[in-house]
Parts: sequence; C-alpha cells; structure tokens
Amino acid sequence: MRDHPADWKEDRLLGECDMRRERRSGPGGQHRNKVETAVVLTHRPTGISAEANERRSQYENRQFALFRLRLRLSLQVRRPVSLDDPPSPLWKSRTRGGKISVNPQHDDFPSLLAEALDYVAAADWDAKVAAQSLSCSTTQLVRFLKDEPAAFQRLNAERGERGLRPLT
Repeated sequence: MRDHPADWKEDRLLGECDMRRERRSGPGGQHRNKVETAVVLTHRPTGISAEANERRSQYENRQFALFRLRLRLSLQVRRPVSLDDPPSPLWKSRTRGGKISVNPQHDDFPSLLAEALDYVAAADWDAKVAAQSLSCSTTQLVRFLKDEPAAFQRLNAERGERGLRPLT
C-alpha cells in the first residue's frame, strides 16, 4: 500500500505542516498590503516548503500552496515499490488503453507523478520497465513526466548517473 505525502488528504498533510502568513507584493492594487494573504507551508518531516501569494484571498493562496507542496513532495520524496505491485486504483482510473489522462493542474496530478517516479526509481530509472509495471506505453509515461519539467529533468539526471542515454 502506498503512503506518499502527495497522496494524503488535506487534513493529514496540513497536520504535518507549519503555515506562515506573510505580506508580499502581488495583485490587489491599493488594498494589497492591508492584510497578510501570502501563505507559506513547510512540511516538517522533510523541510520541503511551498508558497503562494497570487490571490487576495488567504484561503485560495493556501490551496495553491498546498498543491505546490504536494508537487514538490512528489518530486523529492521516494517510497519503495515493487515492480510486481499493481498500480494504485487512482493510477488505473487515469489510464485507459495505455494512455494517461490527467491535466497537470488537476489535484490528482501530484499523486500520479509521485507514483510514476516511485516506479521509475524502482526500475533504476528505466522508463520502459516502469511503463510496463504501470500498464502504459513508454511514450505515454515520458510525456506524462514532461508535464512537470522538474520530473523530466530528474529522470534524465538519474539516467545520466547510471550511464543511460537521456530521453527526449
């Protein structure tokens, strides 16, 4: 069973985070700096943080910061998986006929990205082997990882360290 912080419900994840409110420049014109609307979330166990200040609403900024935190956790935290383990129900619901269907802005994206990277890491950064375990094509997996440039850069950096050619 997967237990990745990017998969956790909002309450559980926020329970392991410190939240700071700050004043930052951003939208809102003359009313901008009357309240602290910027939100910075820091995941205590890992020290990974994310922030948002593009909205005048503190609640909206918290939601954006939470999404960014999930994304950073999916990129930086690896969980051990066996290539023989079936993909999660979420992954299965987002793949049909070997194609991965999710918008990079959707709330499911960080969880799916974490799962994909966990399988790729378990396959020693061989996308073809990971794709077979995830029941999708190598092309689909690589395209999915390209949806988050930092994930694709990490894939190629890890491949380079192992003497594998970079993917394009």
